[in-house]
Amino acid sequence: MTSTSAAHPSGEMTPQRVALVDLLDRVLAKGVVVSGEVILSIADVDLVRVSLQALISSVRVDTEQAEE
Repeated sequence: MTSTSAAHPSGEMTPQRVALVDLLDRVLAKGVVVSGEVILSIADVDLVRVSLQALISSVRVDTEQAEE
């Protein structure tokens, strides 16, 4: 399980336990962007640069229109 913080009425942050499945469901519902960069260099000379950008999101299919 993952632990997150929730706002308390007094303004304090209290720990809240969230299941990994619930966290993944929240992330996929809103979407998340993952980006990174790897640079291979020798003697401060960049030889290879690899950039990665990915959008991870869920897709909802409207089954009523899919049947028509």
